[in-house]
Amino acid sequence: MDDPDHGAAVRAWLRDIEVFAEPLPEFDPQQAPADPTTLFLSWLSQAVRDGLRDPHAMTLSTVDESGDPDARVLILKGVDATGWQFAGHGFSPKGRQLAVHSRAALTFYWPEHGRQVRLRGAVAGGSAQDSAADFLGRSTTARAESLLGRQSQYLADTAERDQALEKSLALVESEPTLVDSAWTLYTLAPTEVEFWQAARSRVHTRLRYERTPQGWERFRLWS
Repeated sequence: MDDPDHGAAVRAWLRDIEVFAEPLPEFDPQQAPADPTTLFLSWLSQAVRDGLRDPHAMTLSTVDESGDPDARVLILKGVDATGWQFAGHGFSPKGRQLAVHSRAALTFYWPEHGRQVRLRGAVAGGSAQDSAADFLGRSTTARAESLLGRQSQYLADTAERDQALEKSLALVESEPTLVDSAWTLYTLAPTEVEFWQAARSRVHTRLRYERTPQGWERFRLWS
């Protein structure tokens, strides 16, 4: 039988963990630009300047064939007028999920700044040329692993994996322009982008951009 006191102790321990301990940057929604891309790149640039670790890491959330949610952390590949880019194997779980439900969410979190950015929208695969360029920009080992096409499958024997990877590495080294045709550069075109700035007072600031036929509209939200 579970010890009820243990659960209470864990809850108390979690509540006592300090958050937003560092001085937080200011954010005035009234001064926010008309386009969320500009504000996002400003926040990302500040995170890079301040030396925040992995500032371009993000959580990609999808749903599977049964409608169950799934999430994983990826690296942002680019941001432009079309949307936010990330990449993955078309036969991976995320690739299969996006093939069935082509909508997703992205979440960025910079804890030292108390900042979070959330996006939702439709996802589309890029051209074969753009996907190939992204694939060839990856490390040799990353390309070799992708060519195996075994991502997220059960691994019964690490020796089998190492042997397969060794062969795939040799192939990549002998054919450096070899491209995995299933590798895909995806773009999420957001319909909503929300910026969240924490405050130690817990009166947080939230600003949401919503896409309309006329362009982006901005809305303040309750914290």
